[in-house]
Amino acid sequence: MARRDLSGAVDFGVLESMTGGDDAIGEEVLGLFAQQAALWEPMLDVREEGWRDAAHTIRGAAAGIGAGALAEACQAAEAAETADAPPLLERVRDALETALTDVAAYRHELMLRSLKG
Repeated sequence: MARRDLSGAVDFGVLESMTGGDDAIGEEVLGLFAQQAALWEPMLDVREEGWRDAAHTIRGAAAGIGAGALAEACQAAEAAETADAPPLLERVRDALETALTDVAAYRHELMLRSLKG
């Protein structure tokens, strides 16, 4: 997977601006994003007590890397009444999966760049 596989779910220009274009820092930030996603994604279910906290945390992390659609989906879910939240949380999970796919492709590109020197 490489940059050509990006869906556009993440605007990596946001990340590059935040990191000053430093690939090592970008890799570290994206690695942290992936770790946070793995921790919080299982809580994106109204049967979990902390589902709003999960949506809120993912929203902030998504905004930080340029995953705007994911951040918006999280915001909508976070603001919803519990009874209305299940389809919104499903939208968050779908957007998260798409963003993580782009993150994996971009990280692969960063790894290839580091090998080329």
